[in-house]
Amino acid sequence: MALTASEFELIRENPYRADFPLLAADPELVFLDSAATAQRPAAVLEALTRFYETMNANPLRGLYSLSVAATSAIDEARAKIARFIGAASADEIVFCRNASEALNLVAHVLPELVGLGPGDEVAITIMEHHSNLIPWQEACRRSGAKLVHLYLDEDFRIPEGELAKIGPATKIVSATHVSNVLGTVTDVAELARRAHGQGAVVVVDGAQSAPHIPVDVAALDADLFAFSAHKLGGPMGIGVLWGKAALLDEMPPFLTGGEMIDSVTETDAIWAPVPAKFEAGTQDAAGAFATGAAIDYLAERGMDVLEAREALLTRYLVDRLGELDYVRIIGPADGERHVSAVSFAVGDVHPHDVASILDMSKVCIRAGHHCAQPLLARLGEESTCRASVAFYNDANDIDRLIEGLTKVWSVFHG
Repeated sequence: MALTASEFELIRENPYRADFPLLAADPELVFLDSAATAQRPAAVLEALTRFYETMNANPLRGLYSLSVAATSAIDEARAKIARFIGAASADEIVFCRNASEALNLVAHVLPELVGLGPGDEVAITIMEHHSNLIPWQEACRRSGAKLVHLYLDEDFRIPEGELAKIGPATKIVSATHVSNVLGTVTDVAELARRAHGQGAVVVVDGAQSAPHIPVDVAALDADLFAFSAHKLGGPMGIGVLWGKAALLDEMPPFLTGGEMIDSVTETDAIWAPVPAKFEAGTQDAAGAFATGAAIDYLAERGMDVLEAREALLTRYLVDRLGELDYVRIIGPADGERHVSAVSFAVGDVHPHDVASILDMSKVCIRAGHHCAQPLLARLGEESTCRASVAFYNDANDIDRLIEGLTKVWSVFHG
């Protein structure tokens, strides 16, 4: 459905771009690759600097004021993140390097906890990013379990027949919340209902959902939920694993070393309580502090407000792409079913050529398999173009993309 005049007016104006130094410094730059990484608001960059200028010390290990301040920075960030995703306690928030590490952590220790072995199954969707596919391939290879894929119907949904694959043999179900290729939302609550009915544990890759839609892990009824800070405006190199407290308590550690122990003898060790049990070594305290600043930035503007703006931008993006008869959208034709990301093909022009020519006009999109090769193979594609919006985009950015695609077509077809 085309935007109304009043809806268009909301995305014609842009009150956010000035908050992002990289975008503010170059008014001609069109950044449409937020599914890969978001731009950082000044508040986040200032938080990183402030940590190193005012509280730089190793957290947890010192009783002097700088170390106490660094420890408090981590604690405060943990509490903010817990509120952001609806966690019951800040102690359920485990810091990792990124969502990929969080998912690898889970895929290494959860199979041991649930006794995954021959005859058992791990169910994932065909939409998974490689970070939520390869760890489970390896887990099944180590344990002798079977990896089961849930496929999509022609409407890009998981149909009843595929959901029925979650059965008595299923020990773990792991699924993306939002597809980084299709932009579609997985009904995690329904997956959780079916999985829990079979006694299975539910793991969710929230890398593409946490930055764009309000997340309530309690409402989703997930058991574990992972996301990266850099996709929601925080720093690169830090991510989050949330888990239900009882499950985290039962899970063995992934990495061992300093700070994740309660006590050590010459021959044995006792693990520290969660979350320290999963946070071996010196943590990225500055990154955690800046992630808290990113959460503050989003919360102050209202996730519901930002979600509504991005929904309008995505609808406008799908509508404008639909005006070009040589563009084929890969995924739902309805813009309302996309969360930020829209993949497409430009006739017979290779996506890498599309992206390179667009870059000459300072329009940034993604081109490739988007770390989701099995999904693209299932869709009959080798690679695609992908434009992904964030609230700091506006209608002009999308219009510039359309102008650029027109130039791309003319280069190859006159």
